[in-house]
Amino acid sequence: MIRLCLAAFAFFVGLLAQGADKPNIIVIMADDLGYGDVGCYGATAVKTPNIDRLASEGQRFTSGYCSASTCTPTRFSLLTGTYAFRHKGTGIAPPAAPAIIEPGTETIASLLKPAGYQSAVIGKWHLGLGDPAPEWNGELKPGPLEIGFDHCLLLPTTNDRVPQVYVNDHRVENLSVQDPLWVGNKIPSPDHPTGITHRSTLKMDWSHGHNDTIHNGISRIGFYTGGTSARFRDEDLADRWVKESAQWIEARKGNPFFLYFASHDIHVPRIPHERFQGSTSLGLRGDSIVQLDWCVGELMKTLDRLKLTDKTLIVFCSDNGPVLDDGYKDGAVEKLGSHQPAGPFSGGKYSVLEGGTRTPFITRWPGRIKPGVSDQVVSTIDLAASFATLAGVNLPETACLDSVNVLPALLGEAGAKGREFLVQQDNGTSGNFGLRMGDWKLVRRKQGGKTQAKVTLKQHKESKGPHGLYFLPDDPSESKDLSAANPEKLKAMIEVLDQALQAPRTRKP
Repeated sequence: MIRLCLAAFAFFVGLLAQGADKPNIIVIMADDLGYGDVGCYGATAVKTPNIDRLASEGQRFTSGYCSASTCTPTRFSLLTGTYAFRHKGTGIAPPAAPAIIEPGTETIASLLKPAGYQSAVIGKWHLGLGDPAPEWNGELKPGPLEIGFDHCLLLPTTNDRVPQVYVNDHRVENLSVQDPLWVGNKIPSPDHPTGITHRSTLKMDWSHGHNDTIHNGISRIGFYTGGTSARFRDEDLADRWVKESAQWIEARKGNPFFLYFASHDIHVPRIPHERFQGSTSLGLRGDSIVQLDWCVGELMKTLDRLKLTDKTLIVFCSDNGPVLDDGYKDGAVEKLGSHQPAGPFSGGKYSVLEGGTRTPFITRWPGRIKPGVSDQVVSTIDLAASFATLAGVNLPETACLDSVNVLPALLGEAGAKGREFLVQQDNGTSGNFGLRMGDWKLVRRKQGGKTQAKVTLKQHKESKGPHGLYFLPDDPSESKDLSAANPEKLKAMIEVLDQALQAPRTRKP
């Protein structure tokens, strides 16, 4: 018995020693935030002092990317370090999608665990729950806790899709057994109120789709009934997640932690808390940017209060580029003015043009990262390999198939290089891809990049053939196709893209 106790004590001390010199890691992922939507990237119509402070105290990347121009595939790639096009079912997840990341898959959370980290995801999930479907009235597993996380407080899908409830670890929070939750894709009864039948009652009208079950005066995609005591108010999402994050960080301030703070701002429906409404000239979209910035500030205040600022690496990024009308009439188009959500780039959400995947990307770690601006190419898909290196964890050969260790670039080290090339995808169903390699960009179109979503675009002329070739330093809006004048460069980049798409991996073992 004494030997067992001593062994257990030694194991515990070993874990503490493992985590003693490891930095905390917080990834703040915005939703639908464009390159030009924040002050430090050129925005003037909306003020973002907290995000700007992150940039002034760390590295602001001018070639920071997500890996896809829609939410689910980017989030899959962020956590797994593998391009989403390699995995079936990584298109935009429907309301009742099963768990997309299967148990046993290495993720950032599971990779960091042997180094003594505790991990939490708080915010939007949108990667499915359960197998073969979510059991809303029972245990929602597999989910984040089966792929390495120790805690989660989730918006299970995305807020324009049902249901509007929190998932706390394995269960819907505050759900009453007397009022079970039902979620489906067909109307449950002929008299069920929808955005079509009860349009006059809506506090935010829909423009396309988004006209099924009504909650909080807003109609959504999909149908649900019951779960009345579990339903949240849209306006309170950010407050709840900030509060939960602060409490979780404080409870773990003595040991290294990884927090994935997955904001829903500025995704539709854009309903920030009342104290932010009317705070900008851009309407609810701009007001949601202000709320996002407040969230960043509150997380920074928590670190300051707990004296963890110098011990914490923060990565700020977005899951894809901007969109204006994404299904609701919220004034985003009418009140845009001269604001350019994608900055100097063409495209936005749903597009493989630069505006779809080049987003704000900032790293801050006071005392370790010197303030500056970097033009190195880095991507959210690289965080898995980079964090593993930071924590001193060996990356299994079969894991994170496309994640590149760009830690020196993330830390702003002199002479550090980013990734050699990056594949860009849209939702993964169209066959459209982009390839950023050095200063050049290849665009492959198999389907037109048309969408009902409206975003202000720079002038972009599609090439006559399936491929377009652009030199980004001179042409950030991808408006001058140089493929005819550069046949060898075109051929070389097509070969790189084909190989990346056909090979099982791009990370060298």
